[in-house]
Amino acid sequence: MAVHIHPTALVNSKKIGDDTRIWAFVNILEHAEIGGACNICDHCFIENNVTIGNRVTIKTNVSLWDGVRIADDVFVGPAVVFSNDLRPRSKNYKPVVETHLQQGCSIGAGSILLAGIRIGKYAMTGIGSVVTRDVPDYALVYGNPARQHGWVDESGEKLTADGNGFWNSPSGIKFRETINGLERV
Repeated sequence: MAVHIHPTALVNSKKIGDDTRIWAFVNILEHAEIGGACNICDHCFIENNVTIGNRVTIKTNVSLWDGVRIADDVFVGPAVVFSNDLRPRSKNYKPVVETHLQQGCSIGAGSILLAGIRIGKYAMTGIGSVVTRDVPDYALVYGNPARQHGWVDESGEKLTADGNGFWNSPSGIKFRETINGLERV
């Protein structure tokens, strides 16, 4: 299926996968890479050195700066703020700092992400979170600064403790704690 590009969008990249929809007033620079079946909503900006996986949703008013790496099945809520420079100064250009969003994670509306962090697989940030450090796989974080308040499964449902580092989803899937967060048993 073809790529759908709204007539008001400025799209210079040729690296966009099939069935991706790009909506009104979006600006995508030439070297950005976007996978298939993505949804890029109104008023988004995507810089050159950005990679976006398949089936990703980028909601309205999000700017993705050089160094943002987004894996498959990620959700980025409206007005999420990314950065790529830990100590910015006008006209003082430094190498960009990469930020990684791992498979299936969800970033809540209005969240702010410090450059250089990693959001783990299927992790979730709550609305308005200020994320200043890495988020483990399947972790639920929120607040300012964002702190962990539990674990979630692939569908975003909260997990319940099962003792000795094991957790259960409402659908009966079992997880265990690891150094990187949780993993399915």
